[in-house]
Amino acid sequence: QVQLVESGGGLVQAGGSLRLSCAASGSIGSVGAMRWHRQAPGKQRELVAVITRSGNTNYADSVKGRFTISRDNAKNTVYLQMNNLKPEDTAVYYCYARVLINTYNDYWGQGTQVTVSS
Repeated sequence: QVQLVESGGGLVQAGGSLRLSCAASGSIGSVGAMRWHRQAPGKQRELVAVITRSGNTNYADSVKGRFTISRDNAKNTVYLQMNNLKPEDTAVYYCYARVLINTYNDYWGQGTQVTVSS
């Protein structure tokens, strides 16, 4: 069984920074693409950033220049460095990983709350 465990959320003032982490554990062959999504109250879950196993990245327009996604393949861990946070970044942040066991399967973390006060 594979688990994704997130950490690093919290309350921060506008302009501040937070770093989220998400570690995959279990009987893992390898981890492919990893992503961060977020869901604000009353809104649909949206993609924030994605990183391939080789390190190629892509970002939502709303976070470009402020957020940085990275990963440590040896630790099966993905990070999201969030700088210059804005109140509109307030949401539950979820990590996603495509994990190879016998075949590729999709896994989600439990979510971590990020609240940005104005």
